[in-house]
Amino acid sequence: AARLLALYDCARGRPCERTEPSPPGLLHEVGEFAVDALGTVRAILAFLGDLVVGLWQAVRRPRTVHFGEFGQLVERAGTDGLPIVVLINFLVGAILGLQGAIQLHRFGGDQFLANLVGLSIVRELGPLMTAILVTGRSGAAYAAELGTMTVNEEVDALRTLGQDPQRFLVFPRVLALVLVVPVLTLVGDLVGSVGGLAIAMSYLDQPAVVYLQSLERAVDLGDVGTGLLKSLFFAVAIGLIACQRGLATRGGAAGVGRSTTSAVVVVVFALVLLDAVFTWVFSLLDW
Repeated sequence: AARLLALYDCARGRPCERTEPSPPGLLHEVGEFAVDALGTVRAILAFLGDLVVGLWQAVRRPRTVHFGEFGQLVERAGTDGLPIVVLINFLVGAILGLQGAIQLHRFGGDQFLANLVGLSIVRELGPLMTAILVTGRSGAAYAAELGTMTVNEEVDALRTLGQDPQRFLVFPRVLALVLVVPVLTLVGDLVGSVGGLAIAMSYLDQPAVVYLQSLERAVDLGDVGTGLLKSLFFAVAIGLIACQRGLATRGGAAGVGRSTTSAVVVVVFALVLLDAVFTWVFSLLDW
């Protein structure tokens, strides 16, 4: 008992509480960041390897792919997201048209408003804005769903039952986005062009026929095709990154929140990076 009481003896001039540990230094933080980054890269490479194997097995045995909820996935990613895609793209087209109309009207270039809005929407803003909206809705939902299944050990239960999570969970979600995102992009392109039409008629008093004829001359099938090509790659990036972050979830409910946030941030960064790469490649090919 005396030895135990001596642990709380402050009469000898020693502090009764332990000294607080010194904060980690810069090198320690850099090292932790490097280790975390390396672990993330390894997890992504492992996920891609499992995905390639799962896709090969899916091609060999299509019946092993879980298509039971495929229709529901398409409905949630496409039909349910159509109103917000229409609204946002219309507003983007209207804002772009208004800003362009103000500047073009100063120099007597009202007839070029359709060129500005049409090409900007079809080639760049339509696919990118649609993909970002799909990321906020479907990408975050996929990461949260798979993250919850991971922390509840449902994914481990699938493996115990002999089911491949890549074929059972990832492949149907990616395929649903590949089918849905180009369709939403086409709708977004059309609605964004209509937003520019509304500005041309209301602000510039331009007849609708003049705007539509200028739009027809400015935008061709090649421009629409470049936007749709971008949307396909955007859809694959959204599905793969969101599912990978969801399956890599650790740490309970807090981990699900971190994975969802990480998925949205990484996907948005990947979308902007892909868009920049496509724009640079198309500029070299003079498309």
